[in-house]
Amino acid sequence: MTLHADYRYNPFRTLAFLGLIVGFSILAPATVRAAESYQVDPNHTSITFRIQHAGISWVQGRFNEFAGAFMLDPNDAGKSRFEMSIKTASVDTNVAERDQHLRTADFFDAEKYPEMVFKSTAVKKVDGGLEVTGDFTLHGTTKPLTFTLSGGKKAEFPKGTRRIGFVTEFTLKRSDFGMTKMIPDVGDEVRVVIGLEGVHK
Repeated sequence: MTLHADYRYNPFRTLAFLGLIVGFSILAPATVRAAESYQVDPNHTSITFRIQHAGISWVQGRFNEFAGAFMLDPNDAGKSRFEMSIKTASVDTNVAERDQHLRTADFFDAEKYPEMVFKSTAVKKVDGGLEVTGDFTLHGTTKPLTFTLSGGKKAEFPKGTRRIGFVTEFTLKRSDFGMTKMIPDVGDEVRVVIGLEGVHK
């Protein structure tokens, strides 16, 4: 039987093929991107909320003191992690008397519960961002919370400082956390908006 010339044993072709395999095995790990760690930038992150007053209008506020960190795994979103803590005494609605009332046991009870804390338990990739699920602790009560972080665009500013940004909106019921004072005159639902910016560590 006569073999076609293309299928005859050729030692040079075999060596070339082995060389490609070795070369690929050396280069392949370089294509896998490592997980990235970020520190929340308090100067470019905002945590704001609004709540209905007397059923006719909305009062808006923010929290001025918070800290957090997150880790993003570009190869497996499920390995990503998010954590944030917010000082309840830093509540700011631009009315000093009201803010002092919000810090009392009628509402946040900031002396007894100085922080509210979020720690993720699951992260998955979705269109336009990440779906994050975790445990949210407020006023001594922990409840599951799921929200979508939209964005993920990166920038370098100033030069040499790598950043990434997200935004999310979600609604909480304060009664779920035992904060029932003055419902319904002060609304139960709290609408939260977070603009999150992290600096690469």
